[in-house]
Amino acid sequence: MEVARRNCCRLVSSNIQFSRFFSSCPFDPPPLITPRRVVVTGLGMVTPLGCGVETTWKRLIEGECGIRAITVEDLKMNGFDRETQLHTFDQLTSKVAAIVPCGTNSHEFNEELLLNTKDHRSIARFIGYALCAADEALRDANWLPTNQDEKEQTGVSIGAGTGSISDILDASRMICEKHLRRLSPFFIPRILINMASGHVSMKYGFQGPNHAAVTACATGAHSIGDATRMIQFGDVDVMVAGGTEASIDALSIAGFCRSRALTTKYNASPEEASRPFDCGRDGFVIGEGSGVLVLEELEHAKKRGAKLYAEVRGYGMSGDAYHITQPHGDGRGAILAMTRALKQSGLDPNQVDYINAHATSTPLGDAVEAKAIQSLFSSRAVSGSLAFSSTKGAIGHLLGAAGAVEAIFSILAIHHGIAPLTLNLTKPDPVFNGNFMPLTASKRMAIKAALSNSFGFGGTNSSLLFASIS
Repeated sequence: MEVARRNCCRLVSSNIQFSRFFSSCPFDPPPLITPRRVVVTGLGMVTPLGCGVETTWKRLIEGECGIRAITVEDLKMNGFDRETQLHTFDQLTSKVAAIVPCGTNSHEFNEELLLNTKDHRSIARFIGYALCAADEALRDANWLPTNQDEKEQTGVSIGAGTGSISDILDASRMICEKHLRRLSPFFIPRILINMASGHVSMKYGFQGPNHAAVTACATGAHSIGDATRMIQFGDVDVMVAGGTEASIDALSIAGFCRSRALTTKYNASPEEASRPFDCGRDGFVIGEGSGVLVLEELEHAKKRGAKLYAEVRGYGMSGDAYHITQPHGDGRGAILAMTRALKQSGLDPNQVDYINAHATSTPLGDAVEAKAIQSLFSSRAVSGSLAFSSTKGAIGHLLGAAGAVEAIFSILAIHHGIAPLTLNLTKPDPVFNGNFMPLTASKRMAIKAALSNSFGFGGTNSSLLFASIS
């Protein structure tokens, strides 16, 4: 009996000790955080219209086009024999692309300086574009911190849709030719999508969040939206955010050709190939480039006297849950994303002055988005008070960079009071009628709020709402 009593006492004592780990008293709830206001203080771009925000914007609003016919050399098949290169080129049904101009002029991307040196062996083209755009954005924002606290309070959020497919193609060739030992030790770092953010972070010593979204053609928009939330909820004071892409290569073009996503009717007239909302559209024009923004907490920006382009007022996301490449016919995914951006912004549809549409020049996608805009903005849309356009007629579809570059266009529309045109819109889709019509010429107007849409394969949707700072 005594032994049993002692064992019982030990068990009770043990249970008391054990229960201390599972106290019935809950923790205090986490502190409530009031979202902070986020503004845009710097912009940087590499696009088919040229390197630099000023060059790209000027050419865009003047109606110039960055699309041209591709050549065999554009396919980046240098390791393959000439016969294979020519055969591949002949097999491609789409032979137009929106390609970043390269050279040594100020408005061109200097690949000899930024990609082809020994020090840049780990930097693929999509990373190089991001570094170039980020450098412009940081200098524009006058944010090149040198002290440790400021570096810790600065993060990076730059995504891409596909990374470096040309490197993967070249590596596959080496395996087929049994030359595996020739594979670069930098192969993996060159193809990892998060390395765009990584290289920007390392170059400037930024030790805040190091983030990379990969959401197909909505990547750039999601990267900006995610970065905005990091600032809103106090992770850091500054974020370098955007998207980048370098998909002008044999495998990427062939893949999109096989999915019948690219235009095929305008190989002889490249500048007419991307025609959003037009009856003659038959697919998108593949493009490349990068767009990067410096986002900053409002009071932090004011304190240092930063230039304020616009405020990020709303960020809406949704999923179609419908099809791998096609939007749902009723546009519900687009409507949800736009509605959520509006709700977060505190604005109503009648307060939006301009929409930069995702419209890629595909028969289904453009019409669905137009219906979604008309449905949500109803009276403002049909009255003609709402200006909207797709800038892809000038720059093609930049895939993972599209959302970021088009966000910058929306911000510049607010900043300069100019809504850019839709290029090649000569015969509008029947979905348009009366005053509900995309802009066919750049329009000077007061723009206090602008919405930028980005939708991607897999049914991923994002809308960003920017507003002027009074």
